[in-house]
Amino acid sequence: MSNAFVVYVRNEEQVLLMKRADSVSEFPLAWDGIFGVGDANDLDVVLQRIKEATGIESDKITHIRTGEPRGLAFGNVLNEVTPVLVATSETHAVPAALYSECEWIDAGDMRTKDYSIPSLVEMYGDVGSYLYILKTSIGQEANVANEIRARLSGSGSLADIVDEIYAVLQSDHMRGYIFVEASAQHHVEKVIGRAGNRTTPLKNCRKVLEGEAPFRDIFPHLEPKAATAGISEGDIVEVRLGAFKGQRARVTNIADSKEEITVELFDAPVPIPLTVRADQIRVTQRVE
Repeated sequence: MSNAFVVYVRNEEQVLLMKRADSVSEFPLAWDGIFGVGDANDLDVVLQRIKEATGIESDKITHIRTGEPRGLAFGNVLNEVTPVLVATSETHAVPAALYSECEWIDAGDMRTKDYSIPSLVEMYGDVGSYLYILKTSIGQEANVANEIRARLSGSGSLADIVDEIYAVLQSDHMRGYIFVEASAQHHVEKVIGRAGNRTTPLKNCRKVLEGEAPFRDIFPHLEPKAATAGISEGDIVEVRLGAFKGQRARVTNIADSKEEITVELFDAPVPIPLTVRADQIRVTQRVE
């Protein structure tokens, strides 16, 4: 039975890390989650420890999941430590108990902390997730993503990691890369056949880039961009499709909600407003 736990408090894509005080006997000044002694499956014990260490009230906390215990050496004692993940909308925390400092950090930056308790990053993966970047052949992003999904939907040698990989993501705005959300990098390497010898290496997928990727760096590439993005009133454009293909025009109005623009053709004898989809024009000269 586990006799200790480490709680990870998450607010959206950030995780609360706590820095142990200099006076603490074990791992002074090390970064930590919220360490507590007791039954990790007793939610009242866990919530009380969060309040003691951060000041965040229990009614502001939502339990997400509790992982399996890990054997970790604290001093000369081997402890069974269980990771626990909770969520909160609170951003204000006041370090107390074992801790002198606290910091909200992107989960992908957790490994940058040069001194932490044992397996801080790995235990978070037991209950949370990280983003990993896969390098692919340019133009093969969708094929690689679909093949990974197909491998995870089967059985056989990959059955043991199906629950460790949560999502396969691709962006039309990043060529040569896809993203995998998973609990640990070695699971991603296994599914593409780069770890162990039982899985055929995935064609057109070169490697997993080393380390966890910060969510803040990836999310902008996953958000769909409006077709009108980058177009301004007054820009000179060329119509790419339709009856006016090849003609030059000036942008006079932009309807972002409809992803449409209104232009006036240069060669028309009488200026007539023409409304087209934003993806049907190409900007040739931007307004100063």
